[in-house]
Amino acid sequence: MAEAEYQEVRLPAGTIRYLERGRGAPIVFVHGFLVNGALWRKVVPRLSDHFRCIVPDWPLGSHRTEMAPDADLSPPGLARIIADFLAALGLDGVTLVGNDTGGALCQLVVTEHPARIGRLVLTPCDAYENFLPLMFRYLQWTALVPGGTFLLAQSLRLRPLRRMPFAYGWLAKHPLEPAVLDAWVAPVIRDPAVRRDVRKILRGISSRFTLAAAAKLGRFAKPVLIAWAPDDRFFPLAHAERLRTAFPRARLALVEDAYTFVPEDQPERLAELIAGFAAEAADRAVV
Repeated sequence: MAEAEYQEVRLPAGTIRYLERGRGAPIVFVHGFLVNGALWRKVVPRLSDHFRCIVPDWPLGSHRTEMAPDADLSPPGLARIIADFLAALGLDGVTLVGNDTGGALCQLVVTEHPARIGRLVLTPCDAYENFLPLMFRYLQWTALVPGGTFLLAQSLRLRPLRRMPFAYGWLAKHPLEPAVLDAWVAPVIRDPAVRRDVRKILRGISSRFTLAAAAKLGRFAKPVLIAWAPDDRFFPLAHAERLRTAFPRARLALVEDAYTFVPEDQPERLAELIAGFAAEAADRAVV
């Protein structure tokens, strides 16, 4: 996207950059760690004819504008940033769509800050005791070792390493565009302030937050769509089933031929599911 197309909103924690496409009922997208809003670039064009699609770059390591030095970037703090963003834009009846780490944050939003959420879509994401998945827990150790985050960031300069399973390799079933990967890793490689944010994020992640949210999921009585990839290597289908039963009004749809990054692997299928779900929920609200 052209730089001029980005908008900004100032929040207590810092500035959030975002893109907006279309008109209609709002859909807000929440990506995961070390990616940005480009994760949704194949999905949004398929939805923006009928919905107002809002795609922020959340402060999760691939953001280009660092947060305030005192910003709370723990999972509850990040959930508060999402809630503050919705309030700053005056959004209500939002369809909130989460992936990967962003899906965990969405669970915190709907249990702690549900007022502006009209419906929820969870694609493969952290949940229950799986936050972070076992293969990625080494990332948290790098945040505890002096210089560890810098070394982690500089290792991402190596394109072959990015394709390894402990990096991006098993998050998408089909090859990721090199230019998109370049954009995802550039901020943490180049900007010490972004690396400071990354250390705070990694030090704050804990399954105690997703488990606490799980105990409250039953309070969210709005419609929920769980669009899961049964072949995912990090987020088991069993967790999708648990989430389906935890919410009072949830359904589960399978997205074949995909891993965690369903928006990359199967954007057409995901957009079809989101569009049908959001339109159906809106129609019921009118009735």
